[in-house]
Amino acid sequence: MKIAIKAVLLFILVNNLFAQIKDYELGANLLNRTYQQSGYFDLSDPEAVNIKVAIWGWVRYPGRYVIPNYTTISDLISYSGGPLEGADLEDIRVLRTKDDDTQELIKLTYNDIIYANKIDFKNQKILKLQAGDIVVLPGEPRLYARDKVAIWTSILSLIISLTILVLNITKK
Repeated sequence: MKIAIKAVLLFILVNNLFAQIKDYELGANLLNRTYQQSGYFDLSDPEAVNIKVAIWGWVRYPGRYVIPNYTTISDLISYSGGPLEGADLEDIRVLRTKDDDTQELIKLTYNDIIYANKIDFKNQKILKLQAGDIVVLPGEPRLYARDKVAIWTSILSLIISLTILVLNITKK
């Protein structure tokens, strides 16, 4: 009996040591529903096949997401808090690793995502998220008139302060 218990424990130990990281899950772990501030978000469905994807760039909550396999790119962008103010929605990129370990970069626009049901069948397969996909929303910060006024006011204030300093030093 002790040999059987030792064999089972050894099997469990070896199985956990050599377990591979998978990009999909069956159902959801309802016991581990801790909400933490990190880049890992679990939005899985207990009754569906769940996949792991990532979204990076100009979104409110970038990170890795565990989502149901029926989730669209627009849903993923919504889950991540939506695009930020400087996001370039005309250049959404999906990095996908194929079965033969080659990577494919798919460029989409916001219109491709919004009007996905009107696109021909061949391109609809591209818009479906797969396990391990990485979605990137590029962007750049935008300067508005108030930002430019604040920058120039700071520079002008520095110049006035330095002028007053020089005048006080040379006055003596």
